[in-house]
Amino acid sequence: MGRTARAAVLGAYGEPLEIRDVEVGDLRDDEVLVRIAGVGICHTDLTAAAGGVPVPVPAVLGHEGSGVVEAVGSAVDALVPGDHVLLSYSACRDCINCANGHPAYCTRFALRNYSGRRADGSTTLSMNSVALHGNWFGQSSFATHAVVAASDAVQVAGDLPIELLGPLGCGIQTGAGAVLRVLRPRTGSSIVVFGGGAVGLAAVLAAVIAECSTIVVVDPLPTRRELALTLGATAVFDSAEPDLAKKLRAATGGGADHSVDAVSTPEVLATAVAVLRSPGSCVTVGLRGGRNPVTLDQSALLMGRSVTGVIEGDADPQQFLPELIALWRAGKFPFDKLITTFDFDDLPAALEATRSGAAVKPVLTFASSEGQA
Repeated sequence: MGRTARAAVLGAYGEPLEIRDVEVGDLRDDEVLVRIAGVGICHTDLTAAAGGVPVPVPAVLGHEGSGVVEAVGSAVDALVPGDHVLLSYSACRDCINCANGHPAYCTRFALRNYSGRRADGSTTLSMNSVALHGNWFGQSSFATHAVVAASDAVQVAGDLPIELLGPLGCGIQTGAGAVLRVLRPRTGSSIVVFGGGAVGLAAVLAAVIAECSTIVVVDPLPTRRELALTLGATAVFDSAEPDLAKKLRAATGGGADHSVDAVSTPEVLATAVAVLRSPGSCVTVGLRGGRNPVTLDQSALLMGRSVTGVIEGDADPQQFLPELIALWRAGKFPFDKLITTFDFDDLPAALEATRSGAAVKPVLTFASSEGQA
């Protein structure tokens, strides 16, 4: 195909990402080439870069991409060059979990999202004619161009701000889906959200849509607590407050119907369970990398309390993401208030803003990049 792109390459775990020229391989019959307009930075990218997720290196990360289709494989008929698309995780679409409406738990999820290669062992990218691991969450979109299975691209209308849509494909989908697809709170319910990052605040937006009457956010950063109040939270707490669980139970009238753990340390998860009424339900969604053993008081679960692990909001992107976009158009899901944009060449600043929490959801844009295809 002879295409080139600019990509942020991870040479080894713990090393800085370096923007390099890379080669894009030929498309398979079921793949599309997408010119990336914007890509969100997710903490999972940072975890992988540090070695917490065993993606092989050298690799290109990035998994909240959106952009414009530039070429399609011979078997692709649902997309054509010029279509605007939003990218999400990769699923096979034919295993038992995919067939039952749970593609986030695809039995081939690890192979398709973490291995850095296609199922046949090939890579979508190379650098200096040496294989470069792509396919990170089916896309590796820290790049001007990405090769993606057509089934993992969600077509969107051309009048949308395409450069801002990428975070819907992972972090925002995770938080919103955890509430709307898993917890499914009744009108008037109470919910406590631990973590005011993009996932946690997406859960807040979803709780507002679900008409929860009490929405409490816990986060150590004052700026995020203030933002949570503007998005619909009814109360906020500093995570360092003493007797936090007791105060949260009081704030929710004796205990919350639901809680969302977007932090997933043992201490936070234990508190997320402790604030629940009986019965009550907690979802834990944070990925910390590797094993993350926790200890819970089993007697607290006996009285009808539950804890459920959730990835990608247990949502099907082809169905859920158009729903979120429709809600945004209606003014009911202002996810764009979470976003701060950075030029791709300002990648170090964007990564630092992610680590420090200065930006809730940094999004890299490519207006000044000169990737070729």
